[in-house]
Amino acid sequence: MAHRLRPEGLDFLTTAPVRLVFAREVSAPPEQVFRALAEDVSGWAVWFPAVASARPVDGGAGRDVRLRGGTRFRETVLAAKDPEVYAYRVDVTNAPGARALVEEWLLAPAGTGTRVRWTFAADGTAAFRGVLRLARPGMGRTFRDAVTRLDRRLTASP
Repeated sequence: MAHRLRPEGLDFLTTAPVRLVFAREVSAPPEQVFRALAEDVSGWAVWFPAVASARPVDGGAGRDVRLRGGTRFRETVLAAKDPEVYAYRVDVTNAPGARALVEEWLLAPAGTGTRVRWTFAADGTAAFRGVLRLARPGMGRTFRDAVTRLDRRLTASP
C-alpha cells in the first residue's frame, strides 16, 4: 500500500536520522555522468541493477521508479545543476515504515574523470531505520557495482 512521505528539502541531507554516504571515482567526465543521472532517467534500469524501471514524469520535474522486488517510488527532483548535483526526494512509496527519503548525487572532477558521491538520507520507524543501518554494506556494494556499470556504459567505444 503506497503512502505519502514528509516533503523534505535538501537540508534533510544533513539532518536525517539515517545518512548513508558512498563514493567512487569513475573515468567518465562529470558532464556525461550528470546526463546519465538527470537526463536519461529510463537508462537507470540498464546500469543500476536494483532498478527495474524508471521514467521521468511532470516534464522532468519528477520520476517514477520501480525497484526489483516491487518497491515503488514517486519522486520530485530537488536539484539538477549540471554537472555538479542531482537530488530528489521520495513523495510516495510502498516501502513500509518510510517517513522521509532524500537522495543526492554529487559529482566533482577527479583528474579526467569524476568523483561520484551518493547520499541516501532517510527517516522512518525504528524498524525501518534499523534495517537501513544493517543494509549499509549491501547498499554500498550496489552503489559501487552500479557506478562501475555506468562508467563502462559511458566510456564504451561506439
